Formats: sequence, structure tokens, C-alpha cells
Amino acid sequence: MPTITPWKRLARSIGVSLCFVLGASSAFAETAPAIVAVNVDNAKVIRLPERTQTVIVGNPLVADVALQKNGIVILTGKSFGSTNLIALDASGGMLAESTISVQAAQGAIVTVQRGLDRESYSCTPNCMPSMQLGDATKYFGDVSGQADSRRTLATAGSGPR
Repeated sequence: MPTITPWKRLARSIGVSLCFVLGASSAFAETAPAIVAVNVDNAKVIRLPERTQTVIVGNPLVADVALQKNGIVILTGKSFGSTNLIALDASGGMLAESTISVQAAQGAIVTVQRGLDRESYSCTPNCMPSMQLGDATKYFGDVSGQADSRRTLATAGSGPR
């Protein structure tokens, strides 16, 4: 029976450990969903496998998708939170799964807290009212009402004459 030196034993255990770690990490990479972050009211282009025929969003109140050609998807953040996205091929086989994280924009939004009431302003570069999810109901209604009135006035004159 051949003798195994301590160095050979160490090399063998390192090799076995490496095989275990590499095997576990590649299996983990296949099963762990990727996380895709998008801001509320923003869109992001992501690529899914080219054979994607169907895209499912777990909670369409949080995010929405529009499947384009060759696996291109336009992902739009609709509300804060997270959900999942599943890509299926023509036969219904799962090609990919991702976690979608919809976050608040970090840019030029300034939040004013008055007791329990919150107001948001877009400061790009001058601060103007900007309704955001989580703003006080009255403030949100007032700002959205003004935006709706302005949009109605702008489109009223653009019809056929």
C-alpha cells in the first residue's frame, strides 16, 4: 500500500475543497436570481435570453415590462418594493428569473416633512412641486390636479380644426 505524505494529504484535501467550493458556487450562480434595480417612474433596458417568448412579473403594481425583439425588455418601475421577473421560452420552460427592486430616485428630489405630512420637490435646478409616492394626500392631489389641468389645457388647442 503506497504511503501518503502529509503534503500529498494537504494537496488532496485542498483539491477536494476547491472542487466542492467551485461546484457549489457554479450551482449557486445558476439558481440564485440576479437583482435588477430601477427607480420609480424610470425605465431600464435589460437583456434576457434571446429565446424568451413570455415575461412574467410577479407584482405588476411594482414593475411593468415590455418585451421587445431578441430578448430585450423595457422594465419600468411603478411603485416602491420588490417583485420577481420570470422569462419563459416558447414551450413554457423557464430561461431566467430575476428579482426586481424598485427604489426612490436619489437625484434632485428634496423632501419636506411637516409633522406627519410630506411634500416632495424636484430641484433641477429650481425647486418645483413634484408628487411622489408617500407624499401627503392633499399635497399629492393638489399637484396632480394642477398637472392634469395643465395637460388638458395644452391638448385642448391641439385638436383638428
